[in-house]
Amino acid sequence: MNALKNKVQLIGYVGNDPEVSELKSGKKKAKFSMATNESYTNSEGELITDTQWHYIVAWEKLAQIVEKYIRKGKEIAVEGKLQTRSYEDVKGERKFITEVKCSEVLLLGKPVEKELIEE
Repeated sequence: MNALKNKVQLIGYVGNDPEVSELKSGKKKAKFSMATNESYTNSEGELITDTQWHYIVAWEKLAQIVEKYIRKGKEIAVEGKLQTRSYEDVKGERKFITEVKCSEVLLLGKPVEKELIEE
């Protein structure tokens, strides 16, 4: 059950082209946002769509694959784990962010062929 303690699986659409950078250590990092949608009918019978935004981070080989294949609007599935970190913004205020450290990406939608990419 240890593998189930911190595991996230999401299916949605990429919100922006990935930002890819190389750290001083030589490690490659790709980050992008992803939207997931959940629809339900409210008490008035209206169909409501709730959109949640997620921040995704991929490292090394997976970052290279993300850089090559992932673009804004692409439907994908990701698997990974949640990470929370803090940073100081330009005003010196401490901010907290929760991200998904991606371990797998599945390309969905068109083209017809699907690709499973693992870290």
